[in-house]
Amino acid sequence: MRILKQLSALVLRREITTCQRTMCKKDCLFRIHPSVSQAMAENKPVVALESTIITHGMPYPHNLRTAKEVEAIVRAQGATPATVGVIGGEVHVGLSSEELDHLAQSKSSLKVSRRDLPYVISKGLSGGTTVSATMIAAHRGGIPVFVTGGIGGVHRDGENSLDISADLTELGRTPIAVVSAGVKSILDIGRTLEFLETQGVCVATYGQSKNFPAFFSPQSGFRSACHVSNPEEAAKLIASSLSLGLQSGILLAVPIPEEHAASGQQIEDAIKVAVAEARAEGVMGKDVTPFILQKVSALTQGKSLQANIALIHNNAKVGSQIACALSKQMNDRGLKSQTSPKASKFPSNSDSNIVVIGGINVDFIAKGKTKALKFGQTNPGSVCQSFGGVGRNIADSLSRLGQKPLFISATGADSNSDAVLNYCKHMNASGVARLKEHSTATYCAVITESGELSLGLGDMDIHQQITEHYVSQFKTQLSSATLVCLDGNIPTSTINYVCCFAEKHNINVWYEPTDSEKACKPFLSDAWKSLSYSSPNLAELCTMNKTLGVKTPEVLPSTRDEMLSVAVALSRPLLEHLHCLVVTLGANGVLLCGEYDAGTVNLQPRKQKKKRQLCALHYPALAVTPEEIMNVSGAGDSLAGALMAGILLGKDTDSCVRMGLLAARTSLASPHPIAPMLTLDAVNPNEVHTQTWPKPSLVWID
Repeated sequence: MRILKQLSALVLRREITTCQRTMCKKDCLFRIHPSVSQAMAENKPVVALESTIITHGMPYPHNLRTAKEVEAIVRAQGATPATVGVIGGEVHVGLSSEELDHLAQSKSSLKVSRRDLPYVISKGLSGGTTVSATMIAAHRGGIPVFVTGGIGGVHRDGENSLDISADLTELGRTPIAVVSAGVKSILDIGRTLEFLETQGVCVATYGQSKNFPAFFSPQSGFRSACHVSNPEEAAKLIASSLSLGLQSGILLAVPIPEEHAASGQQIEDAIKVAVAEARAEGVMGKDVTPFILQKVSALTQGKSLQANIALIHNNAKVGSQIACALSKQMNDRGLKSQTSPKASKFPSNSDSNIVVIGGINVDFIAKGKTKALKFGQTNPGSVCQSFGGVGRNIADSLSRLGQKPLFISATGADSNSDAVLNYCKHMNASGVARLKEHSTATYCAVITESGELSLGLGDMDIHQQITEHYVSQFKTQLSSATLVCLDGNIPTSTINYVCCFAEKHNINVWYEPTDSEKACKPFLSDAWKSLSYSSPNLAELCTMNKTLGVKTPEVLPSTRDEMLSVAVALSRPLLEHLHCLVVTLGANGVLLCGEYDAGTVNLQPRKQKKKRQLCALHYPALAVTPEEIMNVSGAGDSLAGALMAGILLGKDTDSCVRMGLLAARTSLASPHPIAPMLTLDAVNPNEVHTQTWPKPSLVWID
């Protein structure tokens, strides 16, 4: 594993983890709290929580106390709370204690719905997120369960005013399960349910009946379409909706506990008075709900506030139980779908169209808290664990981008193996051998406060056990694969075997060279002539050429133009046989070298070798500041994985490269080598409307 000092480069490959701050998703506008990111990475349950109840639902200090109590309830049930809010123009998924306090006491916080998000972000403002905005953040963060007090709906007299909450349309287009006490009783519940039906939203009452609750009362006079009796049934309902790929949400209506519903009629009477006052004073739009809730609280001498807090507590408990049941069901399903990863047993067939063969590591990063580390004594610092390995990272990236790669590797039969395989449940790791007499590959880096490497130790011997004999037992999967990816960690003999096999079966092979020392492996024989793709950096490209006897610069160029010139020249000899080279140039972007096709480079797998016109396309890197970078160890692997995914999906060349650049940036902002939030939506260039894509420059290759 190589460590580079500059952390500002976009497409670096295998460096160190710097656990600073957590950012994720599109354009770095969404921040995931470390506790939430860790829980998601470990496939543990997470519950999203809204924040308008903090900024607009209750007075201080009741709002702050309630928010912290709700988070405590979620934790007590075994889930991780992720309160969503906007602070300084950034959407936070998970708030620190200080951030909760800031929102609770702020006098200028806005009420942020879907409509308001662009404005609030563009102006760098802060606010509490409504149901609709929280659903957006939860969905983009990969959190399927969201707990709130009550959702918005069709306002009374809505048939004339057309005052309909954005919560309802959001439920119709965002696949999130919303756990609430039904619809706020200040609204027209009947018309709200009709509107939800039109939007295709599944509405279910939680409990033994279909009676739909009215927030402060367990009964509204209306019925839900269905009901679920317990967390397990609710979890199955959510899992079924997710499996079907429906782009609509689920509303789970939880009746207020009976002991707190006794004052329901008094509150209902107060609501009627408050609604009349709101009309008389001309209160409209999003100001209606806060106005009425405040009036009702005053008219009931605080009883409505007490009932409100009670139902929110109950919702948090029920919602957390549902999230835990859903997490267990999804994890159990993942375990059942995988064969136990032992060297002696493999699946006889596979629907994978891509096979990844390479290393799997457990990384330990120790970061000092002082400018200089003193050897020979204990230094204050922090230690982070993450799971890497080039092959594992690429298979992880592909798995999160909708592919089903078979990952072939080897680990020991030890606790490190247990940890990494548990983390990789979302992947097809049935090709990972567990060997009793060997240790799982581990890497330990000791870095200074500024991120400089002081000392690195690696135990990678087990990668030599990914032998030709072991890999040969997957002939069926290899022969049916569209693409096979090899990383430079595996033995040269194994690389030679796969290349020979690929030549016979006309299979495209992607070689990820890992580092400049291992880049030479396929080029020690004619094995390299069977490669179709490779993604080296400039140093690795030099190694490849040196191995073939091609003259290379003694010192690598430092300017962009010189780097491009050298990269083009060194790509030419390899393109005699390789279909395409993806040369990563760090902060200077990516150079794509291959066959010219209608103004671009043809990335799609070739069916036969023929004489072709060669060219190179240079794509600039996306802007990333040092403050945004948390982990640079998987950026290059994210790039390669997203490129492969784009190729397999038949995307055009520009889309494939942009997917790779977005995937790399997403992983840079994550504490993990491959961001758990990485999805096809996150790397869809058409969805990133704020990103300017400069036209790549084309150079002919003689």
